[in-house]
Amino acid sequence: MSISHESVTGAVHAAPRAVPPGSDPDGQVLGREAAVDLPGYEARDVERFVPEVGKSSRRTPFERDRARVLYSSALRRLGAKTQVLGPSSDDFVRTRLTHSLEVAQVGRALGQALGCDPDVTDTACLSHDLGHPPYGHNGEKALDIVAADIGGFEGNAQTLRLVTRLEPKVLDGGGRSVGLNLTRASLDAVAKYPWAKGEGPGGPTGKSARKYCCYDDDREVFEWMRAGAPAGRRCLEAQVMDLSDDVGYSVHDVEDAVALRRMDPAVLDADGEVDAILDATLDWYGGDLSRDALGAAWERLRRQPAWLTSYDGGMASAAALKNLTSGLIGRFVSSVATATREVFGDGALTRYEADLVIPPETASEILVLKGAAVHYVMAPREHEPVYLRQRTLIFDLADALLESGDAHLEPVFAQAWRDAADGAGRKRAVVDQIASLTDTSATSWHARLCGMFSAL
Repeated sequence: MSISHESVTGAVHAAPRAVPPGSDPDGQVLGREAAVDLPGYEARDVERFVPEVGKSSRRTPFERDRARVLYSSALRRLGAKTQVLGPSSDDFVRTRLTHSLEVAQVGRALGQALGCDPDVTDTACLSHDLGHPPYGHNGEKALDIVAADIGGFEGNAQTLRLVTRLEPKVLDGGGRSVGLNLTRASLDAVAKYPWAKGEGPGGPTGKSARKYCCYDDDREVFEWMRAGAPAGRRCLEAQVMDLSDDVGYSVHDVEDAVALRRMDPAVLDADGEVDAILDATLDWYGGDLSRDALGAAWERLRRQPAWLTSYDGGMASAAALKNLTSGLIGRFVSSVATATREVFGDGALTRYEADLVIPPETASEILVLKGAAVHYVMAPREHEPVYLRQRTLIFDLADALLESGDAHLEPVFAQAWRDAADGAGRKRAVVDQIASLTDTSATSWHARLCGMFSAL
């Protein structure tokens, strides 16, 4: 459904900000927002938690959402946060930022093939890792232990908290931050697990016990975002983001593993190598996976014309590796787009009008590539001493900040500490502070506050 949207009004307005006469804070000419054509989206989809008026038609509301994420400090910090290997380990490896940019490219291609607004999918993909703390999933596990008595820590929930509260952009009429104040459609697209802790499919003992996107403290904006949405169901744009993350994760982590000589294509046919990859996939991801299906997926991938049989780091093999990655991404995007169109037909597929259709063969191929990255890179790192040092650093830093009150917190988090009504609120301010740090700044904070330096 197309809409002609002039302006969205409501009871709460953004706090006034000093701007040049005739302009808004984004450099637009003030006045009523002109009509915009957004096929597949309704007026409620472009609403913001705090209504904003006075925007021109130079950009759609979704384009403005993308710009807000692109210019956010949280996105910049991802450049110094671990993806799989730490950003200081090698000049080649991907960081959370480069991974997010690549996921956005995959998501944009898949979303456009389906008729999703490209800026909504871009915004979701660029945002999907904003909540990750220093040291990747290792840091996430450590902060979840620190925050166990206040509802835990989860990277996806921290992402929602960032874009709706912690990232400075818009204040409500009472001076409270509402973060980037994204439109409902863009915010919903960011929600990979659209439920609070223990409320998703499977209940407290299912996957939702570990994965969720809302702390109790952020339920007000979460419920606004999800108003009218089917319970527990992700919008199509969020599904596109999630698959694009999996595609980027599987293909690019294997590329990194080969380029860094941790995975040697020349020995993949050796006795036991494929079995070890399948074992790692099953051990790491579990569930109802079929070993036979994973083995067949690996064989299909090996039969691709661009599949590598050797790698020496020279120009020819480096180009061949790049061609393999682009070929795999094209293979996965084309397969899913075609399967989804076969079920839901032509036209703009958006929001809750369709669900992504992922052929079982494609899902198995993506998963076995992820298993290869697990076997050659991630599983070995679990036993490296640096992992223990990283977790210890997070614990030490949390203790030091909790004991020192607001003395060492950055101004935004110090204010949250002072405004907190109880110990839980103060602890959440400390957790927010630590989560905002990069790998580099977490190490330097630890050296300054804990009186010791650990090379990570």
